[in-house]
Amino acid sequence: MKSTTVSWPLVQRSAGALAVCAALATTSGCGVPVDAVAGISVDAEGRLLGVIMVCGHHIDGASLYIPRDEPDKNVTVGHWTAEHPLKPGLTTWPLNTPAAGWTATKYPNSLTARTTYTLYGWTKDNSWSASSISFTTADRDRLTPDMVRYQDYESTVTVPVAEFKTKACEES
Repeated sequence: MKSTTVSWPLVQRSAGALAVCAALATTSGCGVPVDAVAGISVDAEGRLLGVIMVCGHHIDGASLYIPRDEPDKNVTVGHWTAEHPLKPGLTTWPLNTPAAGWTATKYPNSLTARTTYTLYGWTKDNSWSASSISFTTADRDRLTPDMVRYQDYESTVTVPVAEFKTKACEES
């Protein structure tokens, strides 16, 4: 029977290289992993609502901002933190008034015509995010209660809440 000798320096280098490859694979994305879908809707009085469908993990809050060419130049116009992390399922809240379960550090003043706004969901530790939805006041004005506007794989769509609940996570 032939005896095999293991070179521990080779094993250590191989393990180190494997660790580096694993780290690169997990960090080479272009942002925080997405596991929720953000959308907008309106209530019966036409007030803007934030909508988040959490697919599997959690979301801690949301921000509404005006995007700029350089991300660090974005202008935040609304910022909300959930009192408890949002678990899988659907959550809605008004964007311009206090809401149970939410703490706002900034509410959007009246939204300006011909300005694009983006709603984004986030976690405090950047472990997960919600895909964002960009919209204008004209987009908001076309919404009716029980309809959600969100970004699917191919385009921005407006669908009934029930359809959003069943399809949003399949498309995120």
